[in-house]
Amino acid sequence: MEEVKGAGIIVRFDGTKCIHSRHCVLEAPEVFLANVQGAWIRPDAAPVEKVVRVAHACPSGAITYERLDGGPQESAPAINVLRLRENGPLALHADLRLSGQAIGLRATLCRCGASKRKPFCDGSHTAAGFVATGEPATGKTDALAQRGGPLSLTPQRNGPLLIEGSLEICSGTGRTIERTTKTWLCRCGGSRNKPYCDGTHSKIGFSAE
Repeated sequence: MEEVKGAGIIVRFDGTKCIHSRHCVLEAPEVFLANVQGAWIRPDAAPVEKVVRVAHACPSGAITYERLDGGPQESAPAINVLRLRENGPLALHADLRLSGQAIGLRATLCRCGASKRKPFCDGSHTAAGFVATGEPATGKTDALAQRGGPLSLTPQRNGPLLIEGSLEICSGTGRTIERTTKTWLCRCGGSRNKPYCDGTHSKIGFSAE
């Protein structure tokens, strides 16, 4: 974990979570310097609000912050959302609990089956040539009584990811695919009904805790 303190904000970066979505270096290049040796985070190079916006755009939660200017800290969203990244991971924004442990508000979870950091994505989908649409067909979209709250993530041994709690599953373009309170999502990479599990993990001998 890297931590850099500025006048109005502390920026933290966890490289083990980074999936190189590049929001930071593209949206605030004066703060997050690309391709440099040594220090690459300069919190004071932009207004605090801009640094906060960039942190919120980081899908993996690799970038977090602590405001020192009296402004609000990051809080759980009003609506729990899972976004499907084209040929890539599951990007979650919610009050996340992994096997009962709080893990923050943003995370990207592996759905290709190749990550060495399961259940988290480590970028292996690119080398593996993983193919999965970010625009599956729309399913059940009935309104939920509650749209936020804690979201429970429980990886099943050698199987799918069980998600329990209010959740809106969205395509990469923002279209609602499903609203649900319980679902099983593929993490072996083999399902023919992605992002949902269809039992393929048992046929291909998928192995993961």
